[in-house]
Amino acid sequence: MPKNVICLILGGGRGTRLYPLTEYRSKPAVPLAGNYRLIDIPISNCLNSDINRVYLLTQFNSLSLHRHIRQTYRFDRFHGGFVEILAAQQTMEGERWYQGTADAVRQNMNVLQQPDVEHVMVLSGDQLYRMDLQQMLATHLEADADATIAALPVTDEAASGFGVMQLDDSGRIRSFLEKPQTTEAMEPMRTAPEWIDSRGIDSNGRSLLASMGIYAFKRDVLVELLQNREQIDFGKEIFPSSIETRNVHAHLFDGYWEDIGTIRSFFDANLALAGANPPFEMASTSSPIHTRARSLAPPRILGAHMTNTLISHGAFVESGTTIENSIVGIRCHVGQGVTIRNSILMGADYYEDVDTRPNGVPRVGIGEGTIIEGAIIDKDCRIGRNVRIRPRPDLNPNCDVKGVYVRDGIIVVPKGATVPDGWEL
Repeated sequence: MPKNVICLILGGGRGTRLYPLTEYRSKPAVPLAGNYRLIDIPISNCLNSDINRVYLLTQFNSLSLHRHIRQTYRFDRFHGGFVEILAAQQTMEGERWYQGTADAVRQNMNVLQQPDVEHVMVLSGDQLYRMDLQQMLATHLEADADATIAALPVTDEAASGFGVMQLDDSGRIRSFLEKPQTTEAMEPMRTAPEWIDSRGIDSNGRSLLASMGIYAFKRDVLVELLQNREQIDFGKEIFPSSIETRNVHAHLFDGYWEDIGTIRSFFDANLALAGANPPFEMASTSSPIHTRARSLAPPRILGAHMTNTLISHGAFVESGTTIENSIVGIRCHVGQGVTIRNSILMGADYYEDVDTRPNGVPRVGIGEGTIIEGAIIDKDCRIGRNVRIRPRPDLNPNCDVKGVYVRDGIIVVPKGATVPDGWEL
């Protein structure tokens, strides 16, 4: 495999569909599975694939993301690896924010044009998956492709949310359609399930191949494609217009892959990780998920009953507590007699000095006797005693009420919020 490969990870836009989790942080900085952040997934895939020159393109609410990268990914000077931040900035060429995925790469053309770069990978910063990117590069090189798109077989029901591709027998992409909404639009985009099966992937009758938003390019071709400044997005513009004139191939993939773009997808993906048979295993000897090494005490649990739960570093769970199908984040303090079900507690960024807390203000964490169900409690929240946070049948699935948010039917308590004793939704 070539060593002259760089990877650009797209930090994402405003993250409006993940609001309020993105009120103070960018999408890639959103905590995942207690100990991690979303950005750890694509970076770990790069490092596990021996790609160690990584650029992260950021723009919105990037302070915590920059801090995490700085504190986590440090390389020794003998191997030449790095994870470098490329923030949107004013230059002599322009003063615009990144307008789309392709425009973000275009505004960092100087990185692409380094003399030792021949191939460029472009990844998304808000997906959950494990992929050997060297296998994708092998597909890219064997086909002598100008560009290669990672492709996932999907059902007709799922296809409407993706760009779909139709291939010939060699694996070359012959047409590309962004988010087809009707069966009629999908029909010409189908690839024979038998052909997919012949490539070592069980199609299970799936005949549509969705773009995963993971790309490999010849550097010179990518530079040429970006010359058209009117095209700002890879999926909507660059690929549909270049299929006819460029050798664009697909790399088939059928492992676990989840695009974490909404509150519902974020919630479901996290809780699935806490199950008895998680679809994505965070622990792996061959392809570990890397994150920041923290100097925190091990979690301490006093007589609690817990099932299907992830407990993070520095957490403290007092006696008489029941936690089911949930995630307890770093430094999270859970008081006596608390019940947590189907919920995500993101924990805290610091240990609180109880002696200096003002009178009448709940401590950072979950107060005794509180019940939380079907909710996300963001970091540094103060949840008082005997609070009731749980969905009701009459609750609008998308509304703002009493200082908390309901999105996709999930209650979200925003970062740093204070919920007083006895509060009920």
